[in-house]
Amino acid sequence: MDKAIQITDTLDRVIHERARLGIMTILSAEDEAEFTALKKILNLSDGNLNAHLKVLEKNGYVTVVKEFVKNRPRTVYRVTGEGREAFESYVGSLEKFLKSVSQKRGEDIHED
Repeated sequence: MDKAIQITDTLDRVIHERARLGIMTILSAEDEAEFTALKKILNLSDGNLNAHLKVLEKNGYVTVVKEFVKNRPRTVYRVTGEGREAFESYVGSLEKFLKSVSQKRGEDIHED
């Protein structure tokens, strides 16, 4: 169990929160997404989504581009290189954790 605790201690707390994990997953897969698309996909309120995006932006994981298209505002978020690296590291840590848990379960089954 100590190994699992050590691995979970390496999980990036900025990304680990459910909404931010969803945002980073989408942006890592798509490179960019509009605010309205993120809001719809993640089923978040404007304020909640905005707060999570600000945390990611403050930590250098995403950038924001605000522009007007046909006189309408458009806000697009993009994952940064640092954000992509952090996300890949997070996923790697999570995979290690899951592997250690599944190995432990296998040991417990064989001990019975």
